[in-house]
Parts: sequence; C-alpha cells; structure tokens
Amino acid sequence: MPQVRSRFAPSPTGYLHIGGARTALFSYLFARGKAGAFILRIEDTDRARSTSESVQAIFDSLRWLRIDWDEGPFFQSQRSDLYKERVRDLERRERAYRCYCSAEELARKRETALREGRKPSYDRTCRNRTDRPAGPFVIRFRAAEFGETAFQDMIKGRVTFQNAELDDLIIARSDGTPTYNFCVVVDDHEMAITHVIRGEDHLANTPKQIQLYEAMNYPVPAFAHVPLILGLDRTRLSKRHGATSVTAYRDQGFFPEAMINYLVRLGWSYGDQEIFSITELLEKFAIEDVGKSAGVFDLEKLSWVNSHYMKTLPLERLVGDVRPFLEARGHRGLSEEWIAKMLTTLRERARTLVELVDHASYYLGDAVAIDPKASGKFLKPETRSLLLELAERLGSIPSWDTGSIQAVFEAIMAERSLGLGKIAQPVRVAITGGTASPGIFEVLEVVGRERSLSRLRHAAATIGGSSAAG
Repeated sequence: MPQVRSRFAPSPTGYLHIGGARTALFSYLFARGKAGAFILRIEDTDRARSTSESVQAIFDSLRWLRIDWDEGPFFQSQRSDLYKERVRDLERRERAYRCYCSAEELARKRETALREGRKPSYDRTCRNRTDRPAGPFVIRFRAAEFGETAFQDMIKGRVTFQNAELDDLIIARSDGTPTYNFCVVVDDHEMAITHVIRGEDHLANTPKQIQLYEAMNYPVPAFAHVPLILGLDRTRLSKRHGATSVTAYRDQGFFPEAMINYLVRLGWSYGDQEIFSITELLEKFAIEDVGKSAGVFDLEKLSWVNSHYMKTLPLERLVGDVRPFLEARGHRGLSEEWIAKMLTTLRERARTLVELVDHASYYLGDAVAIDPKASGKFLKPETRSLLLELAERLGSIPSWDTGSIQAVFEAIMAERSLGLGKIAQPVRVAITGGTASPGIFEVLEVVGRERSLSRLRHAAATIGGSSAAG
C-alpha cells in the first residue's frame, strides 16, 4: 500500500486564517497518524496579491502551532515550466483547445445568458474551432459535456456533480501563465499526494480537478472537505467577529497548545474529552470523524482552554513565554526566579499572557494608583497606625519571604485582636491599588521589601488627605 501523503497548500495573499490553520492541522494529524508524509506547498500563482510577508506569516504561524512539514515548501511560482509543458501535452492530445473569445465577447455572452435566465457559463464557441487567428488566446480544458462526476468524500460522503453544469475552464491565461485548478492537479500528482484535505469552499473545484486528473492519466486522490468556521452569528468567520489570523492570537498571549486543542475540537470530537495533548491527538484523530456541520468559533471557549494551559504548563515554560510580553512593555532584566514567583500568584487568575501582564501592573511598577473607592472604604484614619506599624515590623524581618511576612501579620492581629480581613484589605489596597489580588503574603513577597514598605508608608500618609497615590 503506498505511503499516505497529505499537503497544506495556502495562497500567500495575507495572514494565515484560523480556518486555514485548522485545515493544516487536520491534514498534518491525518498524515502523522498514518505514519505518512505532510507536504507544504505555497500556491503563489497570483503574482499581484502574493507577498513575501504573507509567506513568512504562514511559516511563522505553522511553526508556532508546532506543525512541521516533511517536504517543501514548494512554490508554484518556481514551477511554471512544468505547468506549461503539461498544458501543451493536453493541447497535443486534443484534451484542451485555444479560445480566442475576447473579454468583451465573454462579458456580452454572460449578460445575454443572465438576461435569458441561463447559467452564465462559457458557450464553447471555440471548442471545435479549426482556424488559428493571430490574436491572443487562452487555453481551455475540454470538459465532459454529459453524465456526471462523482467521488466519495471522506467527510461528506458521496458527492455528485452533473457535467452539464461544469464549464470548459481556462487552464492557461493569454500570457501563458497556468491557472489555479490546473496547477493544483499537476502538483498533487508530481508530489504523489494521496489525500487532499481542504476547506469545503473548494468543493466546487473538485469535479473540475477530477476531470483533469483523468485527462492526464493521473490517479485521483481521496478528498476530504472540511466544513467552514462560522462566527457566533452563524456567518462566515471574518474580521467583524474579531481577530481571524493565527498570529493575532499568538500576539494576544494564547498558547499554541490551546489553539491546537481548540481548533481540532472545532468540528471533531472524541467522546466528551475536551483537552488533548498532541500525542493523544495523533493517536485518536480520524478525518472520518470530522462533523459535516460548520464549527462556530467562540472566543470564550478558546480562552477557557487557554486558561487550562495557563494553570498546567510547567512554570519554567511560562517564564520563557511571558518574558517577551514583559519586555514589550519595557520590563527588561527581570530574573527568572522573580518572574516565576509572580506567575505563581497570577496564573490561576489570568486567561492569556497579555491578561497576566495586565494583572501584574502592581508588581512591575514602583508605585500604584489607588482606586478612590477602595481608599474610601479601607484607608480610614484608624488604619494609619496599623499600616505604619506593619511597615516598621516588616522592615526589620531578616528574610523577606511569605513565612516571615505572615508571622508579622499574625503577631499584630493577636495584639490588636483583629481578623485577617481587617488588616489584609487595607494592606492590599496600599500595595496593589485595589481590593482584589492573590494572597497578600505572596503579593508582598513578590513586590519586594523596599517597594512594599514605601507603598505602606505612602498609603498611611494619604489617609485624611488625597486618596490617590502616584
């Protein structure tokens, strides 16, 4: 049995869309699960819209998602001689013909067909033409006129198209450059692709391509057309629903494991299991189990999956992942040990790395802005002496750690007959500027001795005056 070979073949006309990333993931998992090969091909025949920046964005996105390829990247723009030779071969065998109809003539034909209630397809004027005028021409494929073209889709089941509905598609433009559908067929054959997994927006191309495979005596690969991804309003996912590129989610602080996990579950399931490691996906994923209905992209669900990885990924991994987000805001030179302590206090509360850095503002700045409502509620005249005493005692402990900090709190609580809330909340407001934070002992340890003492004293000094600290 031949080796399974699948491919991902994006057009570099923009960022890698979430839908494209899911297709790449399905194709990759299918090949890896079958001990096959996964090929990357860049379909850059649209010279006007293809850019090197888009190519790089595709590479960056796939690498971030840990989708590695065995062969390629192959660029269609570098294979034009091969395509032209295959076009000539079809023409020699009279499976293709020259069409001399001008753009203006074709436009008139379309208008007439629409006016008469007919499908605006090419009327095959030049199909049996024997003369060869001197003017420009395109090359059209001599498609089957009768019968049907059918195939067994691995997701959709049997799909049938009436050949009468298909057109004699253009396979080479007037400047000699080959067109998308033709290049795809030649490349899939030359690269020995056995399984084509792609979005269902390509479904209408499949009967045209099958006829081309057969005309060139190529084996026809198996097809699997993946349903589209929709927004919450059940329309096709687009910018109006929010970010749609892989790199946008990377830059928002999502983990590749979370994106992989979420995308693969967007149309595929394995019982009630929600979280999968890549090893489990390689073992359990089956393209035949992908649903026929469109998936709905839900940012809240993706964020929930990401929060799972925020809580469970190794701490040393999080330290490395969060550092670029810290540095982007000017926080450089922080020790790994300090970042790890900070992360330990925040990882349960944040869903993304950007959100985590947002929450860490009171750790990262020398001072905090105190919320006026929090100040009015907890920084009262009777707490001034409490904050000053706490600052004095904390300043004298030999080791700045949670155990030593907690011991000071407990001593003052016992002497003043106070519950923890009576002392912890004023301190929390003084240290963080608000009323919600991780455990106060851990927060103080991460903020550090000097900054903690400074904030306690500054908060005490504001009581009875301005409630804002800068």
